[in-house]
Amino acid sequence: MPEIRAILTDIEGTTSSIDFVKDVLFPYARKRLPAFVSTHADRPDVQHWLHEAAREAELVSATQQEMIDLLQHWIDLDRKSTALKALQGLIWEEGYTAGEFKAHIYPEVPARLRQWRADGLRLYVYSSGSVPAQQLFFGHSEAGDLAPLFAGFFDTETGPKRVPDSYLRIAEAIGEAPGHILFLSDVVEELDAARTAGLRTTLIARAPAVCPADVAHPCASDFDAVTSG
Repeated sequence: MPEIRAILTDIEGTTSSIDFVKDVLFPYARKRLPAFVSTHADRPDVQHWLHEAAREAELVSATQQEMIDLLQHWIDLDRKSTALKALQGLIWEEGYTAGEFKAHIYPEVPARLRQWRADGLRLYVYSSGSVPAQQLFFGHSEAGDLAPLFAGFFDTETGPKRVPDSYLRIAEAIGEAPGHILFLSDVVEELDAARTAGLRTTLIARAPAVCPADVAHPCASDFDAVTSG
């Protein structure tokens, strides 16, 4: 079996609690979205992502309020929209910078990430959240600035997480054969796609979840239980 040279990890439910995202980040963005869009509507990046959201919704034209209503509805649905995730990231940046919250990280994760780096492994993130939001997340974590531990970040601009081609694009981008990459996630369908692309995989089943008896992937209860050899 090929040696593992790189680890690609999900965030929600893997390095960090889903509750932090759903109970802190999502409500923060939802509440501040109207004022943010109204105040920053002339910014090129905000204009771009509003246009992309309208295009995704197949809207020929829409008022600012209609776009705000649409985006808030998408937040409620946890829609995996690249445009929405980018706008959320811009809003979260203000919260992180102001010190209103810090990103949750499971307690064993920082030391394990550092150990993998010390062992010569390259670390990457693949999440539905935008790349800037990922960098903010790890840069303002409860364990301090973890962002420098990662060699790169990928979001859904690379492709959907349940599509094998997305993982092939990541392997090409980091210059590594798929068989030398280990992907960590708590979502079986993502792991299935990664395995189809040729990546090694491990399901992360954090308590109170347990490893399913019939799971088709190696399974670990936390990062310390992951086999990276």
